[in-house]
Amino acid sequence: MSPLPIAILGSGKGSNFQAILTAIQAGRLNVRPVLVATDVSGAGILDLAASAGIPTMVISEPKFRTRLSTDVETALAQQLKDAGVELLVLAGYMRLLKSPLLEAFPRRIINIHPSLLPAFPGLEAWKQALEAGVPTAGCTVHFVDGGMDTGEILAQSEVPVLAGDTAASLHARIQVAEHELYPRVLARFADRELP
Repeated sequence: MSPLPIAILGSGKGSNFQAILTAIQAGRLNVRPVLVATDVSGAGILDLAASAGIPTMVISEPKFRTRLSTDVETALAQQLKDAGVELLVLAGYMRLLKSPLLEAFPRRIINIHPSLLPAFPGLEAWKQALEAGVPTAGCTVHFVDGGMDTGEILAQSEVPVLAGDTAASLHARIQVAEHELYPRVLARFADRELP
């Protein structure tokens, strides 16, 4: 079966993208990243993509901080379609997606979030979990819809909150779980097991 063409949207250093690349290189994941796009010039994810020989793009959005304007998002959707992208993978992308991308890729945009959704949507979910005193945190892979971390859940991985955990130590353990879970869910798309 031919590799599933994907694009990655990220805003940060790209640790989940690195986990995806590692799984591809190990032969555990039959996907082909055709584009890595970011809304942050100088984001670490760009260096990872360049090292892997994957084309990159910086999205310029001067009007809004938490989303893309309709024109910018429409142009991005068309660029992704033109590149043959079949699945859009969010990896630390910090803007909400709206109708141009959601309509261009129905049930074809996924995200990983560092909590057991629906608990603790939004920013710094590991800090929210720690402050709430829950015994278990974790991560969730979900379809993206128009809300903040509200899409249909595809898979979750639990991470215990340990006595003496700090935000940093809990976040680090959640990231280990993310790096295992995200490639595993992507493999289900690559094997054409998910719609």
